[in-house]
Amino acid sequence: MFRALLLSLSLGFFWAFQFVFSEIQLGSRLVVGENSLWVSNNGDFALGFFNPPGLPNRFSIGIRFNSNSIPFDQRKVVWVAGADVVVSDNSSYFELTHDGELVLCDSSLGVPVWNSKTNRFSVSSALLRDDGNLVLLKDREEIVWQSFGTPTDTLLPNQKLPASEMLRAASDSRSSYYSLHLEDSGRLELRWESSITFWSSGNEAVKKKKKKIGAVLTSEGALFLEDQDLMRPVWSVFGEDHNDTVKFRFLRLDRDGNLRMYSWNEDSGIWKPVWQAVENQCRVFATCGSQVCSFNSSGYTECSCPFNAFVSASDPKCLVPYQKPGCKSGFNMVKFKNLELYGIYPANDSVISQISSKRCKKLCLEDSACTAVTYTNDGDPQCRMKLTRYISGYSDPSLSSISYVKTCLDPIAVDPKDSKESPVTVTKSHSICLPCLVGATSTTLVLFLGFQLGIVVYIYQRKKKLAKTKADRFSKATNPKGLMIFSVDEIKAMTDNFDHNIGPQIFKGVMPENELVAVKEVESTLTEERKFRSSASKIGTMHHKNLAKLEGYCCELGRRFLVYEYAKNGSILDHIVDPLRSKKLTWRIRTETCLSVAKALCYLHTECREFVSHGNLNCGNILLGEALEAKLTEYGFGLCAADKDVEDFGKTVLALITGRYEPEGVVSEWVYREWIEGRKETVVDKRLEGCFDVEELERVLRISFWCVQMDERLRPSMGEVVKVLEGTLSVDPPPPPFACARSSPTISSESSQSLYEP
Repeated sequence: MFRALLLSLSLGFFWAFQFVFSEIQLGSRLVVGENSLWVSNNGDFALGFFNPPGLPNRFSIGIRFNSNSIPFDQRKVVWVAGADVVVSDNSSYFELTHDGELVLCDSSLGVPVWNSKTNRFSVSSALLRDDGNLVLLKDREEIVWQSFGTPTDTLLPNQKLPASEMLRAASDSRSSYYSLHLEDSGRLELRWESSITFWSSGNEAVKKKKKKIGAVLTSEGALFLEDQDLMRPVWSVFGEDHNDTVKFRFLRLDRDGNLRMYSWNEDSGIWKPVWQAVENQCRVFATCGSQVCSFNSSGYTECSCPFNAFVSASDPKCLVPYQKPGCKSGFNMVKFKNLELYGIYPANDSVISQISSKRCKKLCLEDSACTAVTYTNDGDPQCRMKLTRYISGYSDPSLSSISYVKTCLDPIAVDPKDSKESPVTVTKSHSICLPCLVGATSTTLVLFLGFQLGIVVYIYQRKKKLAKTKADRFSKATNPKGLMIFSVDEIKAMTDNFDHNIGPQIFKGVMPENELVAVKEVESTLTEERKFRSSASKIGTMHHKNLAKLEGYCCELGRRFLVYEYAKNGSILDHIVDPLRSKKLTWRIRTETCLSVAKALCYLHTECREFVSHGNLNCGNILLGEALEAKLTEYGFGLCAADKDVEDFGKTVLALITGRYEPEGVVSEWVYREWIEGRKETVVDKRLEGCFDVEELERVLRISFWCVQMDERLRPSMGEVVKVLEGTLSVDPPPPPFACARSSPTISSESSQSLYEP
């Protein structure tokens, strides 16, 4: 999702006519409609415009193989200017300006959409070198910028990957989560969602802090980690055709999450993989998303859902079937042999060592949060407990692991044609005095019910008295986390009986020490008392500049209140719906709010001691402080997967950008339709009067559309969202997020699938 494109030219095309330049002069220009290319001196590489797959009316510019010995449909793209940037007009152009900058200009917008930012370096010319590297030269000799310095998902021979850069896989339903990093420790790491490392190069960590390590692919077919000071390798792997005569090679992080080395085989006319980092593809983390990976009889991987037998046929997702709120008849543990499971949203399995299989199963059955367990015993018995319904896995007869999946004993919907009547056995009863039996039973039942009713009334009155006593005792007290615990009367007193409303169910309050606070009333039916108190105590330990600090709470007499630090300017929602207050929401404030909320969610998801979700993100629970800085409230009380927060974030951002807060999905679908049809400027809140940044708007819209994808596997992590909003990570054009958008006549049928090469 977020990385540079590696495109198959069988789906797009480079223009047919070529102009070969050994040196590119200042003022040189490639125009979309003029069918021109800049070609390396040896003819092996070319740079020009092409149609990204599924976008017949959009154009990107990039470098691809150009040798006559490679068939046209095998000429892979190895670098794209601006990663995912596209233009939409035949008069759009790519130019080396007289100021020494490479600029990609969209003529329909009349503005540059990408540039090399090199106007300060006295560039005299450019050159597409024979190794595929596009360079900008000072005095025709010194390199001041190069495409090799900004890799996408590909490394060419002699192109180095420094510690500051990474490769990111091309987009499809899962690959956007995969990236290759060169750590400061000197190790190469393959990661999922930038946080789960599932493969590393295995070399020893660099002890000397200043030692420079770089990754490089050699023309002989070896991948080195090289000490750049001593010019010697500290780790290496070799392709199976190492030292063979091979003219073209490249290293690519593929969309399935695996890192592979490819060589051009002239005899077969294909790119042949000669090395891959993870030999067993099923060991690539979440390679099947929330399904289970296995190998078929032909040796190819396939993804399947082993839980389908335990869920309703109307449920299209492959999720673990257990859901506590919806299960009324108890639970059961279903056994799966030779199956290894692990949670992915969040990826925080709880590991218990030195335990038996029976005890492992029992622990999950007794834990209301547990959805499944995997038991392994390869000399060190371990029980891995999953606390999420989003689970991936690997199934193979060679595995000794056993998994138990929690299921609900409630009946599920079945096809009536498949049901069979059970035989009914009728037995004779002995002759008895029926009237006598009825009379005796009735008398006994009345006495029993009267006794039970008396006990119930007594217990209720006693519990009510104890609860009142307990509430009085908590008044003006603090819990072990330092949070103040208030009574309802104290809440009424500090808010002047809820007189000053500053947001949806949010009231201005004054503490006894004259400290201003924001008091938020929450639905008591959403969380039981014990869980509410537990969540409040946990939240009291969290500290982030974009989270409203929780000062205390009230949980009494069936009501729930949260007491936060005061936010002078109320909620985002108030500003959106109020024509006067909306003037405070400048473009800068809106984009900064988006970034601040993204950082707060990223903190909750990945930086707390355990995963914390928001569960109910919207414009009403984002407050604005004195300097209009965003403060998130109501976090930590909802229970959901990370992708639900991501979806809510996308909808909130679209509401903030458009100034529209309407029924769910309406704004999102309208905005996407305007964007895909080239009218993105029309979606911006008219009250901004055109004062917004076009490049920022494009970036914000793209990441929002990725966030609201109907398929939750397509949604990015909040960490990736932060990087995109900061401008440190590029973002691809998203596929249609909605069913109605996919039916739009302006979008090709292929665009709802992967946009990039298989």
